[in-house]
Amino acid sequence: MTVAQAFDAIATGYDEARRRLVPCFDGLYGAVLELVAESRAPAHARMLDLGAGTGLLAAMIRAAHPGTLVTLVDAAPAMLDEARRRFVGVAAVEYLVADYAEQPPAGPFDLVVSALSIHHLEDPAKRRLFAAMQAALVPGGLLINADQILAPTPGLEARAHARWREQAAALGSDPQEIAAAESRMAHDRCATLDDQLAWLREAGFAEVDCAFKSWRFVVYSGVKPA
Repeated sequence: MTVAQAFDAIATGYDEARRRLVPCFDGLYGAVLELVAESRAPAHARMLDLGAGTGLLAAMIRAAHPGTLVTLVDAAPAMLDEARRRFVGVAAVEYLVADYAEQPPAGPFDLVVSALSIHHLEDPAKRRLFAAMQAALVPGGLLINADQILAPTPGLEARAHARWREQAAALGSDPQEIAAAESRMAHDRCATLDDQLAWLREAGFAEVDCAFKSWRFVVYSGVKPA
């Protein structure tokens, strides 16, 4: 089963499970909203959402910045079908069913965002994507990634996973939901935070920083120099 097929299979229940399976949901998505609010993006910013899924993150950003023009790209058609239902009647949203690692939209964009998607790429593909997004952004444009990372050591990785299981169960995930999430983790290709920040700098981003971290979940960003 491909990554796209794995997420198509859970598209209808994806949003409802987020707060259980992402224990730091408010902090993670809240950090993205703070970075967008502080950015240099214009009122009618052109925003690309990589691995946009059901449009959950894009909807939060548009609620705070209604003039945002959104391009949602995802390889899972059923996930984008959920996004279409979310944005029904909204003309400022474009939908692209594509593998963004192989077919990265060229832009230009003022913002590029992603949530819980880029960690599915092999490391060389992450590096190529960062370079492509740096090229796709306008000068002063901002890349934000809210994602999962690999801990620096196997011991710390095991601790982070155990902590995630505890937190998800405390938030109402039953053993079946946790097991299904762990099955999807077979598609994960997580990299350490240090490596990913270094790859952003390598791609030409400035002001590279991590704004939020809670165990395996992080929000990091970089700006294309003006």
